[in-house]
Amino acid sequence: MINQIVKYSNKRIAPKNYLFHPEWIVLGVNNVCNLHCKMCDVGTNTLETNFAQNLIGTEPLNMPLDLIQKIIEQTALYYPKAKLGYAFTEPLVYPHLEDSLLFAQSKKVTTTLTTNGLTLKQKAKKLVDSGLGELYISLDGPQDIHNQIRGHQKSFQKAVEGINEMLLLNPKQSISLFCVITEWNIGYLKEFADFFKDYPLKEIGFMHTNFTPQSVADHHNITFGANYFATASNVEQINIENYDLELLWSEIQEIKQRKYSFNVHFSPEIKSKEKLFDFYHRPEKIIGKICNDVFSNIMIKSDGSVIPSHGRCYNFELGNIHNQTLKEIWNGLVLKRFRSDLMKNGGLFPACSRCCSAF
Repeated sequence: MINQIVKYSNKRIAPKNYLFHPEWIVLGVNNVCNLHCKMCDVGTNTLETNFAQNLIGTEPLNMPLDLIQKIIEQTALYYPKAKLGYAFTEPLVYPHLEDSLLFAQSKKVTTTLTTNGLTLKQKAKKLVDSGLGELYISLDGPQDIHNQIRGHQKSFQKAVEGINEMLLLNPKQSISLFCVITEWNIGYLKEFADFFKDYPLKEIGFMHTNFTPQSVADHHNITFGANYFATASNVEQINIENYDLELLWSEIQEIKQRKYSFNVHFSPEIKSKEKLFDFYHRPEKIIGKICNDVFSNIMIKSDGSVIPSHGRCYNFELGNIHNQTLKEIWNGLVLKRFRSDLMKNGGLFPACSRCCSAF
């Protein structure tokens, strides 16, 4: 508790001189995905947005093995308590996944992996044998709904087969599921949670849609666009007007009243129906208080370039691992200025209003 109070005070009072280490080193190990998710700029081939550019905007296609080994070595040296998060774009198709996980294991670096699960069954043994810490699987509802959203008629079934295989190989494997709430799965969220009620999961997290309408990006860019340019994000196929928010609010209450053997939560935790409507229909309204991720995360792309936080953040470079160390970048002038500018504006910029890091 005392440590958290000191961290919070450091963020508020002296963001340019942040004294604490990163908690996460997020990896964009490749620039390819094997599904076509309807709520994702990569899946809809909307490639000019910040989100798409952060995920697939660099070369080479795959992070070289020597580069990821360098990152792992520096994580072990400078930030041994940080978690190494294989997150973007689809780590299970990364050709150096097993070798890099084994290298991280040898350096005693904790690893996590976020995946759509399409090839999880085939990769399960390698993940278990290479000491993967936590596994996060992104699913969008029960079978038919998920498959429709992901553009693959067997994607849900394959993910479930992969989960079963992981648990067969390692019954104590930490597995969490995350489901993005969209117009297509409202009304099916409880069915989704109930499907997994007998699984030994760590948690199911329901994430309210992360999106940036063009109007919010335009408003942001009037003041902040010169240094932190914003684009519309993840709105190509989503229509907020199609969200049945009355049904969603009812379903959230029903899920919260259910007893599951694992933790179930929503991000953000919205306390009233009125605030739920504000979240979706007033995206210009700031709901969160501060971006905590800019004080805890950095993301490294396949070319070694580093951006703040993770793939949903602004697409500007903090430095590059090819010619700077993790420590130099984490304590560098570019990130110091970004943290300071954020805090001068109250902790969030206008285009941060519906980013998951804001809550």
